[in-house]
Amino acid sequence: MHFNRRSFLKTTGAAALGLSFAWQCGKSKQPNIIYILADDLGYGDLGCYGQKNIKTPNLDQLAAEGMRFTDHYAGSTVCAPSRCCLMTGLHTGHARIRGNGNVPLKPNDVTVADLLQSVGYSTGLVGKWGLGEAGSTGIPNEQGFDFFYGYLNQVRAHNYYPTFLWRNQEKVELDNKVVYAEEGYAKGLGTAATKREQYSHDLFTREAFDFVERHKDDPFFLYLAYTIPHANNESHLVDRHGMEVPDYGIYKDKDWPEPQKGHAAMITRMDRDIGQLVEKLKQRGLDENTVIMFSSDNGPHAEGGFDPAFNDSNGPLRGIKRDLYEGGIRVPMIAWWPGRIKAGSTTDLPSAFWDVLPTCAQLGGAPIPNDTDGISFLPTLLGNTDDQKKHEFLYWEFHWWKPTRQAVRMGRWKGFRNTPTAEIELFDLKTDISEENNIADHHPEIVEQIAEIMRTAHEESENWPFKKE
Repeated sequence: MHFNRRSFLKTTGAAALGLSFAWQCGKSKQPNIIYILADDLGYGDLGCYGQKNIKTPNLDQLAAEGMRFTDHYAGSTVCAPSRCCLMTGLHTGHARIRGNGNVPLKPNDVTVADLLQSVGYSTGLVGKWGLGEAGSTGIPNEQGFDFFYGYLNQVRAHNYYPTFLWRNQEKVELDNKVVYAEEGYAKGLGTAATKREQYSHDLFTREAFDFVERHKDDPFFLYLAYTIPHANNESHLVDRHGMEVPDYGIYKDKDWPEPQKGHAAMITRMDRDIGQLVEKLKQRGLDENTVIMFSSDNGPHAEGGFDPAFNDSNGPLRGIKRDLYEGGIRVPMIAWWPGRIKAGSTTDLPSAFWDVLPTCAQLGGAPIPNDTDGISFLPTLLGNTDDQKKHEFLYWEFHWWKPTRQAVRMGRWKGFRNTPTAEIELFDLKTDISEENNIADHHPEIVEQIAEIMRTAHEESENWPFKKE
């Protein structure tokens, strides 16, 4: 991208203080923002999205007290590019990171944390990063976060019982012991624990609580990037399934395969801890001035012995993680803000991860880069649907060794192709959410519009092709 995002931030950050949220809702205090991201949680994995067997009472309560998005999309169908879209407000045709390669963010990149930090927010990341290794320009402390605790590398993040986590730029040794993968993409990075003492998810929850406590008197932005329910793809090294959890809880006696028990227990554990976080906000009197958003980085996986069909993790959608069909990219999204977001509300506004940056910026009164692909959905949150701007289209591309898959949503229409030269498949999401009927032959004019978007929405990047981890 030729636009200098850092220069923009430096020249407009102070001025943005004059555009505080007060002019939007009559409140003089900037709201706290907590963005919680699950890892590989499917569209159908929560009770409020139709799940029958996995219990998520606290997230269901957040939805009952806030807003549920039915047409919200991740940035990509795998973790690193999805998180890049989330942080930088750019879709994968423009974003720096477009696949799970070892590509760090660079100094010219501006994140949502940068923007909020520029207008006085204390910014913290707890959990999984995946956008820059130690010593690179992409580490969280170089990308707008005052505080970081968690994993830098997404392959190391497979193991819930690691030997270390990062606190800012220092390694924090843990009491776990591991064996390392000796071949394949995970060589030297992927691990499985032979001694399991400290569960990373529980450590993340504790650190999130501590961050809120430290900054209860400041406006704060907390990005809580849990790794649940991602699988440990290296668990075979110790002859275990990959759905690692300290105990199966209420699923212990279920007549289910062990990985299914683990998957359900992970989600219910996360739900429990989010409930405790909300209770902490209430105890500190912070709830009415705190916006919580919850989502997932892509659709459900089929890894670590887990079967996404067992409990219908993708709901009515076709496809899973690594697909650009709806099941790979359409994700749960809940927004909660007592007294501001109407309880029990639902929106079918098509939105995506790149919309989070302008939404958070507008909430905090921060500058919005003029090259963002996102549109703030704050008017929708506040019930001002007449003021809500809408996307002409949403665009995805998924890189592995080279650009191979593209998808476009344009209103009710969804176009997909598996290679740059393949025929475009067309689906009418209004009548065919499961993408069962390819109707491309019946709407050549729509196919042509989508083909043009696929051609023009992609911008070449210095990072492609990339070195695969």
